[in-house]
Amino acid sequence: MEESPLYRWLQLLGLLALSYLVLKQVWNLLIGIKTHILSRWWRTNLKKKYGGWAVVTGASDGIGKAYAKELARRGFDVVLISRSVEKLQNVAEEIEKESRRKTKIITVDFTEGTGIYPKVENALKDLDIGILVNNVGISYFPEARRFLEVPDVNKGISDIMNCNVLAMVHMTRIVLPRMVERKKGLIINISSAAGARTYPALTMYCATKAFMDFFSRSLHYEYKSDGITVQSIMPHLVSTNMNYNMKTNILVKTSDDFAREALNTVGYSHRNNGCLIHSLQDFILDKLLTETFMNSQICLFIGGYALRILFKMLMRNKSQ
Repeated sequence: MEESPLYRWLQLLGLLALSYLVLKQVWNLLIGIKTHILSRWWRTNLKKKYGGWAVVTGASDGIGKAYAKELARRGFDVVLISRSVEKLQNVAEEIEKESRRKTKIITVDFTEGTGIYPKVENALKDLDIGILVNNVGISYFPEARRFLEVPDVNKGISDIMNCNVLAMVHMTRIVLPRMVERKKGLIINISSAAGARTYPALTMYCATKAFMDFFSRSLHYEYKSDGITVQSIMPHLVSTNMNYNMKTNILVKTSDDFAREALNTVGYSHRNNGCLIHSLQDFILDKLLTETFMNSQICLFIGGYALRILFKMLMRNKSQ
């Protein structure tokens, strides 16, 4: 039986659609290899490209501290911003001893709102800033709860919005004008993989991280022509104080390893998960598991049960 012209056109359309999907995944694979593998050997010389000081918020612990130390190793003097003067002094001493770089400390509590930024702006006004790392952030994790069940929900809303959203926007407002004048600068915003998809019981955290990601992506294209790079980093689990320094494994990175790998991606990608293993996790979640499945009742039940077990384990480790 002779095939009809319509049937042949449908075959061609199907072949073109399949070819597009295959080529798209091959292209994503090549981008991933360039971003996470080639970048290990051909690093961007950040000091030569951006110069000046590096400013890191939330620099007393975790990812922020790791970024500060890694930037110092790469030749930057570093401004450390957080609320604990004792912890900041310890980080500053480590950097000055290990890397022989200058440090400057600014103590503020980013949950306090807009009143803190004149102090920050005054402390930074005479510095030539080449890199800003907006890392400071808070979460309800591991005590995942529904929105209205968060303890002291009014304060919780204010704190997480001030710390995760306003801090990034105001710090960017402070440093960006000088970067535009210099025609070069790098702003790294530490978002989260939680901002790329819905996670019930972590609603406020996810929403603020989604804001960070979209703000970063839009700002990158707005100021790219001025020589400014804005990078959105969206990690999965990293062992930090926020999750009670959970044990590292093939999926959970140390903050030092994560910061080193993430900084290698500068110049290769303006939006990624920071390291190879986290990008692979993201690929699985995006391509193999749908949002409907991830938020089905069975997944929510299993996820909630797993979070309760994880919380008990973390609290037990903390008390030991």
